[in-house]
Amino acid sequence: MVPSALQAIGLFLVTNIDDIIVLSLFFARGAGQRGTTAKIVLGQYLGFSGILLASLAVTLGAGLFLPVDAIPYFGLIPLLLGLHAAWQVWRNGDDEDEAMEGRVISAWVVAAVTFANGGDNIGVYVPVFLSVGTGALVAYCVVFLALVVVLVVAAKFVATRKPIAEVLERWEQVLFPLVLIGLGVVILVEGGAFGL
Repeated sequence: MVPSALQAIGLFLVTNIDDIIVLSLFFARGAGQRGTTAKIVLGQYLGFSGILLASLAVTLGAGLFLPVDAIPYFGLIPLLLGLHAAWQVWRNGDDEDEAMEGRVISAWVVAAVTFANGGDNIGVYVPVFLSVGTGALVAYCVVFLALVVVLVVAAKFVATRKPIAEVLERWEQVLFPLVLIGLGVVILVEGGAFGL
């Protein structure tokens, strides 16, 4: 069980390290808003639970519910969210009150971005899950779910370091949409969606 837990830690870190950037941007976007951390934690757990359930479903042969070919199309979620965020920035210009309305953090948005960003996770987890026994599979799931909060804490730590926080505060309105749009495009292209 211990070797499975150590392997799970390594696998989680390799497949989720990119989430620190996205989550840091969510923290920057929600700076000063009440309940931001709770919403991000909830959203990350919802999104990652979706990734885990999809991986388990494919592993257990329920590929009918989530065909592997459908995974790249989840890139549309961050792409559309990023385009919407860019539209909000362009529409609101320098109006800080309007801009703040568009910056409210939602657990559902965090969950959607997390799930969409997890297509590569599903592609990596399924072969690993197929190669281990039931005990190891349970260990992987428990370790993954425990590490979600560690990932969020790491992202909050990064986002609240003074030099990083200053950059994020100054450039968040531009970085947030760009990162989401870029993430969506990468997921679509790497997955071969639309024949790309």
